[in-house]
Amino acid sequence: MWQGEIKGLPLQVRVLTLSDLPELLSIQEAVIQALAEPEHYQSLSIEEFTKLLTDQTLIGATSEGRLIAFRAMLIPPIDDEHLGRDIGWPEDSLERVLYQEVTNVHPDFRGYGLQTHLGKLLMSQVESDNRFDVVCATVAPFNIPSMKDKFTLGLRIGALKEKYGGKLRYIFYKELHRSWQPTSEVVDVTMEERARQVKLLQDGWFGTGLMKQGEQWVVRYEK
Repeated sequence: MWQGEIKGLPLQVRVLTLSDLPELLSIQEAVIQALAEPEHYQSLSIEEFTKLLTDQTLIGATSEGRLIAFRAMLIPPIDDEHLGRDIGWPEDSLERVLYQEVTNVHPDFRGYGLQTHLGKLLMSQVESDNRFDVVCATVAPFNIPSMKDKFTLGLRIGALKEKYGGKLRYIFYKELHRSWQPTSEVVDVTMEERARQVKLLQDGWFGTGLMKQGEQWVVRYEK
């Protein structure tokens, strides 16, 4: 799928298979052990990994024969929490919605930009997959690295609402087979201004960028 070097690190990226499951579990455990607050980490079960591997939506990076990072997309069930509905996607096309799922990078290999590199490769792969029309993702406000990652991969904010039992989340998405171009209208809103952001999104604006102004994080909205 991809082979080369990143900052001097030799790397091979490929679609993972069920035979890679033990190494996936090992990386996940290493990531959990390195976290200051591991209880906030949403780990995947063997069953969940098996679904991703079976659907062929999980890619991994190996260096000198060792799996060091992975990133996945998820073909989601069409349930009450489906993100397609949050962005107004047609009900009869929800099966063509894909989610950005988990990303794990072994703690020994942070600083190489592997999350974004794998994200770009995965997005490129699904853009050529005619099974899907759109990729969605949720991000908690003030999860700055994850928000930057989504914007870098070309996703934009289409909604801000409570999900998963009352947790506030940005709903990001990107169409895979058509491009979106904003007009020249721009509004910058501090991340704390929840109601103003919700109103802009309901009025047809999209969140397209993130910046820091003084001590505040600001989301850029365009339409």
